[in-house]
Amino acid sequence: MDNLYKVDAVLIVISLVVVMGLIGYARPLVIAPLDDYASTEGEILFSIEKADKLLIDDNLEFSSPTEYLLGDGLEINLDPGVYYWKAVGVVSSKVRTLTINSEVNFELKELGDGYGVVNVGNVRLNVDVYSGDELIEKVKLNPDEEARAEGDKFVGGLE
Repeated sequence: MDNLYKVDAVLIVISLVVVMGLIGYARPLVIAPLDDYASTEGEILFSIEKADKLLIDDNLEFSSPTEYLLGDGLEINLDPGVYYWKAVGVVSSKVRTLTINSEVNFELKELGDGYGVVNVGNVRLNVDVYSGDELIEKVKLNPDEEARAEGDKFVGGLE
């Protein structure tokens, strides 16, 4: 009878090892982006194997996640902020973090017989246009949007 218990114990241990190995094999393999990734570029390329979907949320509890079906080279455009994400398949990957930093930047551009500015950052900007010391116009610029103005000085900042 003792031998029967020993055989049962060995079979249980072997079964547990096999099940744990299968779960490890089924865990999603996250290739990109790396954990704690930070960028000013909002377009993020996700490369994940052994998963069906991707969950992204702005809170760690995933109370209102956005769900994406995974395919080859899934590229997602995100606004500036901190995001939590995980891949979900047979089991879920660990929760990872990525940050899209704000970039405030505009460039002066020659437009015909005058000048203007182009928002080359990744957030909406308020731009004040001056002629000398007099404020003559207020312009709101989305990323990649340009504005022409008759002034000689442009001052910009976050909206």
